Amino acid sequence: MATLSTHVLDTMHGKPAAGMQLWLEDAGGEALFAGETNADGRCPELLERVPELVPGRYALTFAVAEYFAAEGAALPDPPFLGDVRIAFGVAGDGHYHVPLLVSPFAYSTYRGS
Repeated sequence: MATLSTHVLDTMHGKPAAGMQLWLEDAGGEALFAGETNADGRCPELLERVPELVPGRYALTFAVAEYFAAEGAALPDPPFLGDVRIAFGVAGDGHYHVPLLVSPFAYSTYRGS
């Protein structure tokens, strides 16, 4: 079984993205978790409430436009990035850390540790 964590960094303001809504779904679109990031841009409840993942496909979705609008960023209508969905695979045991570095116009992710 595998475990999952995430961390969101607001690269526009150079700080953790506190209060960003996120959710986790399995390959069939079934909701497994919904929550938001804390003051450090992390979501420890994700690890607490989804303690183990079996091998398969998953998606983490982050409410990016909603977050930046709440931060007072001037966004076009419609925003360039609305929700950012990161589809990823869990191949076996271990820890999967899926960080998101994001601005209103770009994002990056990787498998962290």
